Amino acid sequence: MSVNGINGTGSATSTYSTASTAKKTSDASSINTAANPAAVYEPSKNDATSATKKTYVKDSETVNRLLKESEQRKQQLKDLVAKTLAKQGETYNTSMNIFDLIKSGNLQFSAEDIAQAKEDVSENGYWGVEQTSERIYSFAYALTGGDPSKADEMLKAVEKGFKLATKDWGSELPDISQKTMDAVREKFKAWKETGIEA
Repeated sequence: MSVNGINGTGSATSTYSTASTAKKTSDASSINTAANPAAVYEPSKNDATSATKKTYVKDSETVNRLLKESEQRKQQLKDLVAKTLAKQGETYNTSMNIFDLIKSGNLQFSAEDIAQAKEDVSENGYWGVEQTSERIYSFAYALTGGDPSKADEMLKAVEKGFKLATKDWGSELPDISQKTMDAVREKFKAWKETGIEA
């Protein structure tokens, strides 16, 4: 019979030795892990793609500027009509529909008013095709933050507004309005296809 079998020290010694070795290995591993980590995080292709994916944000500053500008121009038109009607001895508040007055030709304009109107609808004028189509487009672009996936939705809204304006006018809108709508469609098409502001 062995001595180890009688006093049982062999088993205890073996257990102590294993525990001691495990502790040393654990200590060495923690030192090794700090210097040489077992795993390193590397972003996947999906993480890299999501990091470069563009976020679209509504351009409130441009929207507010365009709304303010639009209100100012509408007020200018109202003032022009009120001034013209006052010259004719009519009051603005009791007049018939402004579109009917304009279409009927019952408004008498001064030479100054006519010159201003011609300038406003000229090629480079505020109400000309280019500037008007650009304002409509810029407003839609700003509302979506430039997201080209929203171009079709915005164009539908613009076309709905065009139909409402036609209805208010009572017949086909003037040629300048038709050309403006064509220019708007071209700007939206370019935006949708390139994703870049036209």
